[in-house]
Amino acid sequence: MALKFNYYIPTKIVFGKGSLDKLAKLRLPGSKALIVTGGTSTTRLGYVDRVVNLLKERNVESVVFNKVLPNPNHIHVNEGAEIIRNEGCDFIIGIGGGSSIDSAKAMSMAATNEGDCWDYISGKSKMKNKPLPVVAITTTAGTGTETDQWFVITNEEQNQKIGWGGDKFYPALSIVDPDLMMTVPPKYTAYQGFDALFHSVEGYIAKVANPMSDMYALKAIELIGKNLPAAVKNGSDEDARAAVALANTLSGMVEALSSCTSEHSMEHALSAFHPNLTHGAGLIMISCAYHKHFVPYAEERYVDMARALGFRDTTDPMDFVRALENLIKECDVDSLKMSDFGVEKSEIEALAANAMETGSDMMRADRVSLTKEDIIKIYEESYK
Repeated sequence: MALKFNYYIPTKIVFGKGSLDKLAKLRLPGSKALIVTGGTSTTRLGYVDRVVNLLKERNVESVVFNKVLPNPNHIHVNEGAEIIRNEGCDFIIGIGGGSSIDSAKAMSMAATNEGDCWDYISGKSKMKNKPLPVVAITTTAGTGTETDQWFVITNEEQNQKIGWGGDKFYPALSIVDPDLMMTVPPKYTAYQGFDALFHSVEGYIAKVANPMSDMYALKAIELIGKNLPAAVKNGSDEDARAAVALANTLSGMVEALSSCTSEHSMEHALSAFHPNLTHGAGLIMISCAYHKHFVPYAEERYVDMARALGFRDTTDPMDFVRALENLIKECDVDSLKMSDFGVEKSEIEALAANAMETGSDMMRADRVSLTKEDIIKIYEESYK
């Protein structure tokens, strides 16, 4: 088979300890910024104030929007877009986890296009005007959104959570400073790390995988396998934090070059119905049953990933699932239960239908198509 791939990742990435301070010297894409954040830890730890002050050193004005939720919704995106227009902001800074940066990307589109942002995300309307430029400052190692062209927004009224984007949504600039991740609590370090892991795992088994995405995916999987347990156990471990942060940035590149698969479609359905469910936790809960189902369809690739996770000499593709189970235990997230987040077994059929409807784009990246019955079986095997 002839090798083919397209490579386009135009984001300038500034990575490493102390990188946030470079904001005062880096070229910025505008003169007035809307700073988008969740408003809790980023404010309490002084990160937002630091950004405001660093911008002042560049004579760049700023306004703060601090309402972003863990599963960001279209209402807040519309609200932020209105502030952008009223205040005359010409670029957006997302600071925080994936929810803040995803919200910034969505606002960049909503600010320059009329109407409800959900009409564009759901496919009802087509974007006519290019979005505003975005600067991403990630304070977590989970989504990889600082290096890709995608974002995910929830419509709670419709129980829909949809990923959307395109080449115009790559951040102009991304700052990845592991120092900003040192205070993330252990369970959230684990949730975020597994999200990054599954971005790379899914990108590696997707039928659109290519040599470039494969290179980044295997390295990210290796880095997470070696370093995530240490980062969970000791958040002050600078080397572990930096390694997981690098894995996360690489996982964003995997998403840019390949694709997530139906594992993400299934989790999006879960957290669309239950917005209090952290995305990474949802992925962890369905992951073992999900990958047991797919092992027969990509055996060589699962062997590669098992080796990356530490089973160096294996030839058994099921060792990936064993390595995954070990990593989940090492990170102390093996006791997660869907029922603890309000998910009821009676919802499973509706969840499966939702996953197929709203996650159809990612499901098309699967090497073999999942039926509704397959999805129900994976949910049932994961449920406790």
